[in-house]
Amino acid sequence: MTDDEQQHILQAEIDQLREERDKLAHRIDKDQPLRPFQIELLKLQRHLEAHKIPMIVVFEGRDASGKGGSIRRITRFMNEKRYRVVALGKPTEEQTSQWYFQRYVERFPSGGEMVLFDRSWYNRAMVEPIFGFCSKSEYRDFLRGVVGFEKDIVRQGTVLVKLYFSVDKDTQEKRFERRINDPLRQWKLSEIDVQAQEYWDDFTEMKHRMLERTSTGSAPWTIIRSNNKRKARLNAMKVILNAVEYDDRDTDLDFSVEDGIVISGRAELQRMDRERDQLGRPSH
Repeated sequence: MTDDEQQHILQAEIDQLREERDKLAHRIDKDQPLRPFQIELLKLQRHLEAHKIPMIVVFEGRDASGKGGSIRRITRFMNEKRYRVVALGKPTEEQTSQWYFQRYVERFPSGGEMVLFDRSWYNRAMVEPIFGFCSKSEYRDFLRGVVGFEKDIVRQGTVLVKLYFSVDKDTQEKRFERRINDPLRQWKLSEIDVQAQEYWDDFTEMKHRMLERTSTGSAPWTIIRSNNKRKARLNAMKVILNAVEYDDRDTDLDFSVEDGIVISGRAELQRMDRERDQLGRPSH
């Protein structure tokens, strides 16, 4: 190899390192508005621990709706000893013979802990029935049982926050294309992801049923519009922080959520019903 060739390779490596540095700096700059609320999340953790309060945050939504990125920002500076992220895979043969909720309950927090479910027992409300991973009777049994299950969770002192990340069809498609073309994101693309656009209307119908049957006074759904990831992450943090009256809250911070980004489950149902009447099917 000639000196010129070596110099060319070295320069290419330097340019790549600079590009990676610039990307990192840009990402840090974009996340800067989150920092005050990440500090508040540490205060929330201390409050939960001091008062022995267990907390569960459920993250649901279509594939590529931004759940994982939000969880990473929420937990970025949190005390790792006091929180867990749970993302369960396909149940084992033994687990399929158990009470459906059992493998989730086994991961529930003790007093002072926070558990964040990256998808939860609500797999049975959307993914499983659409792809035939559960029977119709199992789906019906889930809808009949989940409301009482969650009432018991809340009644026994656990703070339960249910977030549904809502993304529109075009945005989901663009995010899938990015996963396909970016080697660093290809691991995110699953067999079900590939079919998500094809089954868009089916997911919409199951979402409507889920909100209609499982958004209750004791365990309501909160919808997070997530086409804009930065706004979704910030507002998800605020919803979590607003769920607990924790000690030493920074009174100079604005904890109000953004209209149009955070929507109640009831308001989302009303929107979907209006779109169904106008267009035949709701969009997302």
